[in-house]
Amino acid sequence: MTVQDSGKVALITGASRGIGYGIAQALVERGDRVCITGRNEDALKEAVETLGADRVIGVAGKAHDEAHQAVAVARTMEAFGRVDFLVNNAGTNPVFGPIAELDLNVARKVFETNVVSALGFAQQTWKAWQKENGGAIVNIASVAGVSASPFIGAYGMSKAAMVNLTLQLAHEFAPVVRVNTIAPAVVKTRFAQALYEGREEEAAAAYPLGRLGVPEDIGGAAAFLTSDQSAWITGQTLVVDGGIFLNAGVG
Repeated sequence: MTVQDSGKVALITGASRGIGYGIAQALVERGDRVCITGRNEDALKEAVETLGADRVIGVAGKAHDEAHQAVAVARTMEAFGRVDFLVNNAGTNPVFGPIAELDLNVARKVFETNVVSALGFAQQTWKAWQKENGGAIVNIASVAGVSASPFIGAYGMSKAAMVNLTLQLAHEFAPVVRVNTIAPAVVKTRFAQALYEGREEEAAAAYPLGRLGVPEDIGGAAAFLTSDQSAWITGQTLVVDGGIFLNAGVG
């Protein structure tokens, strides 16, 4: 099936696999051209080939590296001449345990990768294209950022900060750029594997919709938030959770 070119371009961070890849796939399938980033060059090359090297480029690097941010945006502009959409998906969660025992250096690393890098990419795309031409930004947070998140507290705090970053950017970048957040529950990726590995059926049973998320679920949400159908939506957090929050009520 031939996909009609939408004329739009997206930059998606942390997209060699998992949620980022699912988002890239959704945008490519609707006709966008896409730049994906990731730390592992081999995985990135494989993703580009699978998605289609005629429509996708990859730029390897660490999300929190300002030089990498600048290069990724510059390469996108060179290859496609514009960058309409930014999806901040790159993230890390290197620690599991009580927050009372959290190594503060680890906390700093989590915030640097999960929050500061998103701000850096937003600044870069704003200056390169969006300020004069408009567009949309989608930040990938987590339900851990809108509720207590035992044993992944640093990650939860960083995702709460991502939600507030969305509010700040949405206010400052209006009316030309819309900025929204997606807050997924557990999605079946290598990143979240520790949360369900060996007990997927048990984990899924807690969800009213009876299953864990898959990257395509988040890809669909991101496609909506970067489409004209969401033209009057900004500063919002879209919780994509299979209904898990329905179980938080009393009684």
